[in-house]
Amino acid sequence: MKQDMTVGNPAKALIVFAIPMILGNLFQQLYSLVDSMIVGNFIGEEALAAVGSCFAVTMLFIAVAIGASTGASVIISQLFGAKRYQEMKKAISTALISFLAFSMVWAVFGLLIKDGLLHLLNTPENIFADASTYLSIYFLSIPFLFMYNALSSIFNALGDSKTPLGFLIFSSALNIVLDLYFVIEFGMGVAGAAWATLIAQAVSAVFSFVVLMWKLKGMSAEFSEDTSSLSGWYSLPLLGTMLKVAIPSIIQQSIVSISILAVQAVVNPYGSSAVAGYAAAQKIDSVAIMPMQAVGNAMSTFTAQNIGAGKRERVLEGYRASYPMIFLINVIIWVIIRLYSVPFLGLFLKSGSESVAMQTGLDYLNLVSMTYFLLGLLMVTGSVLRGSGDIGWFMLASVMNVVSRIVCAYGLNGVIGVSAVWISVPVGWLCGYLFHFYRYRQKKWMEKKLI
Repeated sequence: MKQDMTVGNPAKALIVFAIPMILGNLFQQLYSLVDSMIVGNFIGEEALAAVGSCFAVTMLFIAVAIGASTGASVIISQLFGAKRYQEMKKAISTALISFLAFSMVWAVFGLLIKDGLLHLLNTPENIFADASTYLSIYFLSIPFLFMYNALSSIFNALGDSKTPLGFLIFSSALNIVLDLYFVIEFGMGVAGAAWATLIAQAVSAVFSFVVLMWKLKGMSAEFSEDTSSLSGWYSLPLLGTMLKVAIPSIIQQSIVSISILAVQAVVNPYGSSAVAGYAAAQKIDSVAIMPMQAVGNAMSTFTAQNIGAGKRERVLEGYRASYPMIFLINVIIWVIIRLYSVPFLGLFLKSGSESVAMQTGLDYLNLVSMTYFLLGLLMVTGSVLRGSGDIGWFMLASVMNVVSRIVCAYGLNGVIGVSAVWISVPVGWLCGYLFHFYRYRQKKWMEKKLI
């Protein structure tokens, strides 16, 4: 079940841990990819634009789930590395109970503000109704989304990136089947794609929870001597420690998502064809960056476990080993996108789609694909800070990423048009990386103590 990343070759540990995460992220992306492919090809460009216009909104809520799960995973990883299993188990149950309660509140909040957000984003009127319908159903799935992210982060914190992969393969396959039935056979349109995603996420979350509980029973410590009361399963001090990491992470993730919202508002006035092309390119982009994200997440777990074990110098070895991985991954992805960008975009844009949509997608991919290494460097460097608990500086660097991206997109929009959005992406990554790297070189993150 678990992988101890405090021993063995650091590079091998990162690779072995990252590969299942890359595959897992790929299948997780299939949720939105399949939605967009089926919607774009069987309903039309306007429906694709409607789903695509929701991307920035859904990312804001996903960001909160990711940020909150970061707080849990860092603490659980450090307790695991320190072999304090009893506290680790109580931290797990505390995180899950808190996630469930918060996600329900967050879902209601999303339902209340969804139309206001769509108006704020200048969503074109011809796609507004479908976008609102999609978001209504999406927000019903928020508790399952939160629980799955929490469970996945717990598995990863224990060094187990294979179990979440198995569930993602199953739930992604289920999502595809339900998409085909709801959209094509039953003619449910955009709503069918949203319901398919909700059901698949629910199944994945429930199964993940059952397996985690079963596997935890095999570990050497019990949750507590007394599990008959809430105190045996829930710890306010542990929650407080997790919140020290989670709250800055939520703010950081939310700021990044708000920047996506702000940039989406730059694209929307160019019309539904430009929105559809941008949405299609973002779907490809979301798959292309997954290896970078996986290496970054692996670096976070690697850092947290070794910090917990008191092996801080080993973190430096792992960080240096991540650089060749990042550059090699970028070269491979860039070649693939250069060769197949047109057929990739064709998976989402209906045959005979307006050239504006296709050209918009190509312009985005041709520029951004060359600079994925900047995102990789940003992620692995930030993951060292995050894994050690140096969240304040991690958040500051993320703010610089966001601010520089928004300034670039809006500042150049009046000069070069919508392509300012593409240019703003690597500009933001570079600024964020430089701030992260400055802090990394200071080595003050090595002095942080959470447990």
